[in-house]
Amino acid sequence: METESLNRKNSSRKSSIVNGNGDASAKLTNGDGDGGGDGGGEVTLKAKMSLLNGCTVIVGSIIGSGIFVSPTGVLMYTGSVNLALIVWVISGLFSMVGAYCYAELGTMITKSGADYAYIMETFGPFMAFIRLWIECMIVRPCSQAIVALTFSTYVLKPFFPECTPPEDSARLLAVCCILVLTLINCWDVKWATAVQDIFTYAKLLALFIIIATGVYQLYLGNTQYFTFENTDTKVTSIALSFYSGLFAYNGWNYLNFIIEELKDPVKNLPRAIAISCTLVTIVYVMANVSFYTILSPDEVMGSSAVAVTYAERAFGMLAWTIPVFVALSTFGAVNGILLTSSRLFYAGANNGQMPEILTMIQIQRFTPTPAVLAMALLSMLYLTVSDIFALINYVGFATWLSIGVAVLCLPWLRWAQPNLPRPIRVPMVFPIVYLIATIFVTVVPMYASPVETGYGILMILSSIPVYLVFIAWKNKPIWFQKTMVSLTRFLQKMLMVLGKQTKPAQV
Repeated sequence: METESLNRKNSSRKSSIVNGNGDASAKLTNGDGDGGGDGGGEVTLKAKMSLLNGCTVIVGSIIGSGIFVSPTGVLMYTGSVNLALIVWVISGLFSMVGAYCYAELGTMITKSGADYAYIMETFGPFMAFIRLWIECMIVRPCSQAIVALTFSTYVLKPFFPECTPPEDSARLLAVCCILVLTLINCWDVKWATAVQDIFTYAKLLALFIIIATGVYQLYLGNTQYFTFENTDTKVTSIALSFYSGLFAYNGWNYLNFIIEELKDPVKNLPRAIAISCTLVTIVYVMANVSFYTILSPDEVMGSSAVAVTYAERAFGMLAWTIPVFVALSTFGAVNGILLTSSRLFYAGANNGQMPEILTMIQIQRFTPTPAVLAMALLSMLYLTVSDIFALINYVGFATWLSIGVAVLCLPWLRWAQPNLPRPIRVPMVFPIVYLIATIFVTVVPMYASPVETGYGILMILSSIPVYLVFIAWKNKPIWFQKTMVSLTRFLQKMLMVLGKQTKPAQV
């Protein structure tokens, strides 16, 4: 992680990469991404994403398999339909408050990496590395593996209508899904955002169909299940219900991870957040309302795929369309996770907290190819683990805790660095409310689920020896440094990548 750069080591050739013949030559592109000889080009990420692209990144990242497959967690802990719907609404509002706080942070600290960059700026490298370790090594690749498995399961479901698709087949198809999206993300950011756009529209279409049928059922008077009967008023149960609801909204902060690639972020970031979070909250609440117009609470609790059960009751012969839409939804969600998570690897490497190769950008495609490949390889590695769902549950509380720490950066920086430019300035009540709610939804479940919390704490603590050995220890053996430099050189040649730097003027 702390190695000499090929570019630093060979300063006289720091805008070149050794080609197959041993010559130092690489045709770099200018600021528009085209080859040119103006001498002003730069090997860096390009701002190619519009407001619409930003909205589809957020919506596509939030809406994955959860709303289609298993929205039973909230109902399980609330006990009644009406309280469950209230939890869905409050979870959406809670996410909007957090996203609004991130809008100030994202326009004040305009670096890719989102909360990792904010924690680095505010609390220093050690706290930032803990966040980076949890997110990059466990949460993101596990999440991508699970969503890819959901995609493959629902693609195969029509071929195995009477039973569960074979596990090995599902895993192989999940690998294919990740590989295809890896190629797209390595080739061009525009391709990746186009995939995000198309599949976001597909999943929204599916949800709008469900909502339309639900509205029709409401018109017919099917409201018998909308009551407060069997409400569970225990504080621990309510906290766990919010935990489930917030998990479904996870992804509202993903656009901040790629803010360097968003056009006019001061205007487009808060707009994208406001549009996307409002849309998702309305869609989630109305989809749940639709489910309860036909399905009883017991039927919802007993179903592993609520949307499929609903479709069988509502659509009859056309019920097969829902597994197709779930597959489209999860395919887009895998792309959203890959697109944003690779930038987190990139941001961590830029701060010297990950291998240097991850800072480098493909010289022709202008994509962080090494970071994309690292994310894909880790995700496929987790596909070999049998119980990755439990792993995500163990570390889930740490995810929200670290997001709470990122929001804490906002009032802290207001006090410590009041003169920082703040194009967006949120009322201080927003971070205060968010922090109080974060404490509630993390501390109470820690008391209610001590085993999962214990595993989560162990995962956090595992980052400490890694930090001490690979980052804090500066005087590493010469053989280790030489090995890392040689490995970085080899990967540079294989992937045709360079560090972020400017092209020299042509003579």
